[in-house]
Amino acid sequence: MKLSKIHSLIFALLLVPFIFSYAKGQVATVWKSSSQPLKEMKEIRKQIRAPKFAAREFTITKYGAVGDGKTLNTEAFMKAIDACNKSGGGRVIVPLGTFLTGAIHLKSNVDLHLVDSAKIVFSSDPKHYPIVFTRWEGMELMNYSALIYAYGQENIAVTGNGTLDGGASYKTWWAWNAARPSLQVKARNLLHDMNHKKTDPRTRVFGDSSFLRPNFIQPYNCKNILISGVRMINSPMWNINPVLCENVTVDGVKIIAHGPNTDGVDPESCKNVLIKNCYFDTGDDCIAIKSGRDEDGRTIGKPAENHIIENCEMKDGHGGVVIGSEISGGAKNIYAINCVMDSPNLDRILRIKTSSSRGGIIENVFMKDVKVGTYRDAAVTCNMFYEQPGNFIPTIRNIWVENLEVEKGGNFGLYVKAYKESPVENLKMVNCNINGVKTPMQIDHVTNLQFENVKINGQVARVPDGL
Repeated sequence: MKLSKIHSLIFALLLVPFIFSYAKGQVATVWKSSSQPLKEMKEIRKQIRAPKFAAREFTITKYGAVGDGKTLNTEAFMKAIDACNKSGGGRVIVPLGTFLTGAIHLKSNVDLHLVDSAKIVFSSDPKHYPIVFTRWEGMELMNYSALIYAYGQENIAVTGNGTLDGGASYKTWWAWNAARPSLQVKARNLLHDMNHKKTDPRTRVFGDSSFLRPNFIQPYNCKNILISGVRMINSPMWNINPVLCENVTVDGVKIIAHGPNTDGVDPESCKNVLIKNCYFDTGDDCIAIKSGRDEDGRTIGKPAENHIIENCEMKDGHGGVVIGSEISGGAKNIYAINCVMDSPNLDRILRIKTSSSRGGIIENVFMKDVKVGTYRDAAVTCNMFYEQPGNFIPTIRNIWVENLEVEKGGNFGLYVKAYKESPVENLKMVNCNINGVKTPMQIDHVTNLQFENVKINGQVARVPDGL
């Protein structure tokens, strides 16, 4: 053997421990006690700061708005926001009255503030929503603007104790999904196909006659966002959907919508998100953390990262705290504490949903101090078969649930459906008491499943043989 080849072989052998060490470094650290994630959460909280605004006010009625519930005020909102932005920022005031409008586009350093009992009602005419760059179910495209939209802005807010009415009903936006066959299914399938083929998102032009409903509030690629105090009703689709944003606070918002896909708060591919003191009564997931669907999610590769959920109340919904299903970019460092959930129409408490068409790594999920009256399906769910299979096996690891109290459960206490080649790793439940379930556990592939002082239907939970 030549000397150069011997040197190469020796060098390669010397690298093996470092390569192995690096690979090990990619595996999530397993928490030994709840003090570890609580400490991590404290450090993340320090990074999240709500934006502040200059003490200047721009009342929309001074720009031509009429609060009679009939006059279309889109132009007045635009003028007030432009003036506020150009002056260096401040508050755009929505006074007492009912103000009908089309899309509202926020700009940097603008706080859209509703005084007590003020109301903004959004038009149900699609023509009042221009085509913008957006995401729809985790896929990028050109489509109807969200009702309140911002792109590439900093320091923006929607605040106050007024009401935002999305104007949706089964006679308007919701009819697009409720019709049988669904009016939106053709466009949805086409968008899926474009996603799989990795076409340029800006050439994926939808909108008119495509029937892909807009979301309610969507800041896209923005920083320093606050949504606080408002009551949101009748959203066409997802309610609050920040995409690729950083430093997001949602505080004291009340969301009520029982139409199709009317999720509460769906942060997508965002970093440093705080959702606190909110109320959810929804037609889909209450909070659903996302990071893009399939090819779009993997191409962008931006995980959902550093999310804190606390002091929230969940009523109806497919899930209380949910991760997925559009989660191809992965999710990590998700913390949910001190929440209350209670409804026979709430399906799950903690729900992780993904599939092998998604891929991605979901890790470091911590839930503590959650009180539940009743739910319908499962307290804790990890499901890798949520939608059609593909070639990207997902990973779910390091899940910790502590102090979960359930008065009357539904079908399952713990439900896990995973791949044999990719079992759920390091799932631990501590000091949990789940009552009234039909089946305590239905689980297949889990490694290092641990129960510590867990009772289901009054019986001590034990790890099934063979796991």
